[in-house]
Amino acid sequence: MSSQKRELYRDPSKGKIAGVCAGLSEYLSMELWLVRIIFISAVLLTGGPFFVVAYVAAWFILDKKPGTDSAIKTSSRVDERPVEVKFKVWQAGEPPRRALQDLKEQLSRIDSRIQNMERYVTSAEFTVSHEINKL
Repeated sequence: MSSQKRELYRDPSKGKIAGVCAGLSEYLSMELWLVRIIFISAVLLTGGPFFVVAYVAAWFILDKKPGTDSAIKTSSRVDERPVEVKFKVWQAGEPPRRALQDLKEQLSRIDSRIQNMERYVTSAEFTVSHEINKL
């Protein structure tokens, strides 16, 4: 568990209605589907109007997660995100098998880049270019 200060935001990009459950799941480091099931169960089994009013209040009170606006979104590489492995079913993150597959894919991409660099460094083109730069 990281010691970073976490803040509660709503995440409309992952949410179905307003992103309150999505923001709560990220804040609690839980799977999104589990937070939704807990919320719907609470609405159906207990005081339904209370939870609906709390959801609407959170919708208006919580700020949107920074960087979720469609105008601000930029393409980010998959390599830049840290791999978070979940150890329990309810935790957010990737299952160990999927995390291992992601790491294998990243290592194979790195390996192919290294092979391309080795191919260039051992080529005649590199030798000629290196000799010209020495002059």
